[in-house]
Amino acid sequence: MPDCTHVIAGTCTTTFTGDRDRHQHGDVLVVVKPDGTTLVHDACGYQPVAWLTRPESVTVGTEAVTAADGDQRLTVDIHDAHARGQYPTTDAGVPVGACPDCEGSLVRTRGAVVCPDCDESYGLPSQAAILDETCDCGLPRLRVERGASFVVCLDRDCESLDERVRSAFDREFDCPDCDGDLRVLRRGGLLLGCEHYPDCDTGFAVPEGIHDGECDCGLPVFETANGRRCLDAGCEGS
Repeated sequence: MPDCTHVIAGTCTTTFTGDRDRHQHGDVLVVVKPDGTTLVHDACGYQPVAWLTRPESVTVGTEAVTAADGDQRLTVDIHDAHARGQYPTTDAGVPVGACPDCEGSLVRTRGAVVCPDCDESYGLPSQAAILDETCDCGLPRLRVERGASFVVCLDRDCESLDERVRSAFDREFDCPDCDGDLRVLRRGGLLLGCEHYPDCDTGFAVPEGIHDGECDCGLPVFETANGRRCLDAGCEGS
């Protein structure tokens, strides 16, 4: 089931203690999101008059809403609730295709592609471009630059970006600190790491760009959105 957002419209007294002590009274709209973020809006503008983002604890009661995070505390005393309720809330994003599981709309959100209708979610590689083409499984395909430009399915179990990068670059480069080869590994992100680990712990994140020559230090150079750079981000010889 989708997560719910609490919404309360009413006459309230809002007290915030912490780095910006405030005390306010009026007819407001109180919103408590599924992640606990608590917002108090009045009649003016888009910015809340009081808020606490992803607090450690939140309590929504009939007479008050309280949110606390360390030394910061937001209390909303509800004197007269004109309306209140809990409503389903999902991630919102740019539509990128149809969900093959439920025929709902897939949307691109923060670092993922999700279906708000069935809660299916797919992690999205950073800087990936979603293409106007569909895999045989029904999901969109992506263009991702990791040393070369690869086109793969959104579902890593269908078409593995790791395997494509491994096929192109595994053992293609020498470790600068020993006589080993650099292997393509996944340690959170994709790495080029020495085959002699743990005896040699040399490793570099695979850049988001295209392999384009060799650095003065002997490591490969990549053309990225921020310019040319050595595989070693701390090297200045590219």
